[in-house]
Amino acid sequence: MPTDHTAALYSDLSLTLSEAGAGRPVLLLHGGGGPATVAGLARHISRTAHAITPIHPGWDGAHRPAWLTGTDDLALAYLHLLHDCGLHDVLVIGSSLGGWIAAEMAVRDTAGTITGLILIDAVGVNVETEPITDFFALDARGVAEHSWHDPDRYYVDPVGAPSDELARRQANMATMRTLAGDPYMHDRKLLRRLGRVQAPALLVWGESDRIVTPAYGAAYAEAFVNGVLHVIPGAGHLPHIEQPEAIIALIDVNLHEMTTRSINTE
Repeated sequence: MPTDHTAALYSDLSLTLSEAGAGRPVLLLHGGGGPATVAGLARHISRTAHAITPIHPGWDGAHRPAWLTGTDDLALAYLHLLHDCGLHDVLVIGSSLGGWIAAEMAVRDTAGTITGLILIDAVGVNVETEPITDFFALDARGVAEHSWHDPDRYYVDPVGAPSDELARRQANMATMRTLAGDPYMHDRKLLRRLGRVQAPALLVWGESDRIVTPAYGAAYAEAFVNGVLHVIPGAGHLPHIEQPEAIIALIDVNLHEMTTRSINTE
């Protein structure tokens, strides 16, 4: 069973964490939809590894101090978490906004704590030929059309949602605007900085993603020294929900390869 707790990093910042499993540490970072969107991945990872799933400050009621205003702040907070917990040889998996945070962590990881990245339909870089869709300008139907391979299956009319659920979504989006609204969903310098990251980076992309296209993902992957793009058919911006078996298989292979490399270097 997962254990939920808080980890104090600063006097005014405590991270809410869910941990389960044992073995190689895997930090799993959710996107704008919140921690529920990666809960299935966390359950699977915990069967063979140590899954660590934080709730980003400002999401689902988690406290966000006033100074935490960008993904760079979150990246440093999570690096400090790994250091304070004495973790090493860490695989970081991030979906959408979480993938951006993972990339920002990697360019700041001077200690070599992160030994692998899996970025799932990540935002965070500027690709001039492939602009990021303005998520904030879309209505609920537009979000479904851009996010899912099968929008009719996943579209939920917000008119029928309970008031507390609508309030949660609005608060989450307000936090995302604060962290990623200006410049919109990217760090102008990140694409260039990725060339310094030595850790292998697997970029997994839904073929039907219309928030950030597979061509955007290809440019992202090419910026890494050891970057590879894997496109998932029948999936959009959240392939781990539409095609979970395909994502799980890729994660399992990655964890096995990391374990083999670790054994060979000992």
